[in-house]
Amino acid sequence: MPELPEVQTIVDDLVQAGLIGRTIAGCRVTWPRTVAGAPAEEFCRRIAGRRLAAVGRRGKFIRCDLSDGLCLLIHLRMTGRLVLARADAPVDRHEHVRLRLEDGRELRFHDPRKFGRMWLTAKPDDLLHRLGPEPLSGAFTARVLAERLAGRQRAIKPLLLDQTVLAGLGNIYVDEALWLARLHPLQPAASLSMEQVRALHRSVRRVLRQGLANGGTSLGRGQSNFRATTRGAGENRRALKVFRRTGQDCPRCGAVIQRLVVGQRSTHICPHCQREDVGSGF
Repeated sequence: MPELPEVQTIVDDLVQAGLIGRTIAGCRVTWPRTVAGAPAEEFCRRIAGRRLAAVGRRGKFIRCDLSDGLCLLIHLRMTGRLVLARADAPVDRHEHVRLRLEDGRELRFHDPRKFGRMWLTAKPDDLLHRLGPEPLSGAFTARVLAERLAGRQRAIKPLLLDQTVLAGLGNIYVDEALWLARLHPLQPAASLSMEQVRALHRSVRRVLRQGLANGGTSLGRGQSNFRATTRGAGENRRALKVFRRTGQDCPRCGAVIQRLVVGQRSTHICPHCQREDVGSGF
């Protein structure tokens, strides 16, 4: 599933491609369940004629503010991505929603697994209000992170994956941040010392910024793999330290990287660098 760096890379591509200010001239939906909250016919009728006023991101959501107060929210889920193509270009069978722009291009929602969703709403906060803080914002400090972890006995990895605790993180960047901070994914959140919280705060921001600088993480070449809208595959795979590196040497200590399952999610750790430690609390 695309995470914060991948979603932000797509948003940046859309902005750089000149979508802001363009008018949506028409719409076609071939997999109606991609559209949530309204029938596909109503979605197409309401979005036609709207101008794209802004494109941004909140957590893993792409937010497109439209004219007259409407907002298009897009969640890519596991395999979704956005494609810009000429309106007369061949249509891929996985392109389930096509927004025709007045400049002769189409913005197409490509989703092989069909889990992605689009909402057209005048109240985007109804979907976004439960999201936790943005980890790269200036307001997200180590103290804020400590407050969100305090008193929680849940293991730190599934807690960081909870979008109501912190917005935008997923399996890749949580594994990488925990390795960088030398924290075991099963360590209870409330047991982290303030020093460990500061290390985790720095690590989360560092791995996300690295992912952004590298245009996101692409792990293969299949249809379901991440690809940005205009720049293609991301290059962050080369920078990963533990994620999907089972059996390889830890780049910090040389121990063999292991795979385990935490909260039903595949998890990658260095058993030497990331020993379980109850810490001293805060």
